[in-house]
Amino acid sequence: MSTTRHLVNRRRRLAAVAAERGGATAPPRGPAGPDAPRADPDGLPATEDTGPDSTTTDDASADGTGADGTGTREARRGRTSQENREPGSGRMSRLRAGLPAVLCTLTVLLGAFAAWAFGQAASLRDEPARQNTALTDIGRTSEVKGQIAEAVGAVFSYNYTATAKSERAARTYLVGKAVQQHRDMLAQVRAQGPKQKLVLTTTVTDSGVEVLDGDRARLLIYADQSNTRTGTSEERTYAAAMFAVDAVRRDGTWRISAIDTFAQ
Repeated sequence: MSTTRHLVNRRRRLAAVAAERGGATAPPRGPAGPDAPRADPDGLPATEDTGPDSTTTDDASADGTGADGTGTREARRGRTSQENREPGSGRMSRLRAGLPAVLCTLTVLLGAFAAWAFGQAASLRDEPARQNTALTDIGRTSEVKGQIAEAVGAVFSYNYTATAKSERAARTYLVGKAVQQHRDMLAQVRAQGPKQKLVLTTTVTDSGVEVLDGDRARLLIYADQSNTRTGTSEERTYAAAMFAVDAVRRDGTWRISAIDTFAQ
């Protein structure tokens, strides 16, 4: 092989140098000519090393190959290790590059959500139906409960001997659609009252304010009713009722504006 030949030539040159240093007489050099061998830069005679297999140490070193081939193996291991690292390192680089964009997107989304939540909270605070002071304004709550209890007792009571009183109570305590609702609910009582000598008494036993918003309120009413008929024979019945009423405050007085009997 060319490498072995190069080593043999190298050893010959080293032997010649050693002989010269030991006192041997170097042969005279001939005139330089086109066929004369060129001297080595270190003063050593050059040897012919021609042929298709001839290489130099520099050529071997150029491609990373040493005398024993270890350079080639190390170079291959380095390239293989680098190739193995490149995919992972590329993904990590892309992840690092994309991380700021993801963080920016999350920041924008969180900011938008915070703005939306703030707007929703403000709308809920500003919405009239949400401004319920039934649990905080004790004085107003007590006032509406007392006046509506009185109004319910007056408008849902009837005496066949004092029909004018029932009509006056309806005009005093009812407004809006509650007027027609009350008329429809007591239509049969008015029709049968004089014949059956009917007396209807309604008493509120309990009430609760569901919503209190300024001059508007909604209450849940619990009431007992007694119905007495004194026509041919006296007959008395009792019943419990539960319903809701909407109320409005006008001229300092709470009035019933709607009646909800929870009927389907």
